[in-house]
Amino acid sequence: MATNDPVDSDGLPEDPAELLPPTSVLTLDEYLDMQAALGDRTRFTLLYRLVHFGERSPKALAEALDVQANTLHYHLNKLVDAGLVEKRKRARADEEGLFSYYRATSLGSDILEHGVEELIRRERDYRDAYASE
Repeated sequence: MATNDPVDSDGLPEDPAELLPPTSVLTLDEYLDMQAALGDRTRFTLLYRLVHFGERSPKALAEALDVQANTLHYHLNKLVDAGLVEKRKRARADEEGLFSYYRATSLGSDILEHGVEELIRRERDYRDAYASE
């Protein structure tokens, strides 16, 4: 929801929603929902694994994170609802059945890379730059 708020001396609008381009496909609230979804360690770890290790089945994710299936699906649904992860089903069943798989969306990958992972990289850079020898 854009307004015509004044701009401060640094050229930034007072209303952060004004940072979005007029043709933005997402609202500020949708971006904030994505960030909030990653505020949980289990969801952050799920997205991290999907971004860096590729598409996975719920069973593989549950085993890797050592969480119960119902807890896993709760967190996966939060990530799907936020647009960070997508779910797909195998087109045809095989002898093991018809399975769902989860993978990170491009937004999920970007918010991970330019969010917490970026802060961790910066911390390492600062630590290395100011480490005494």
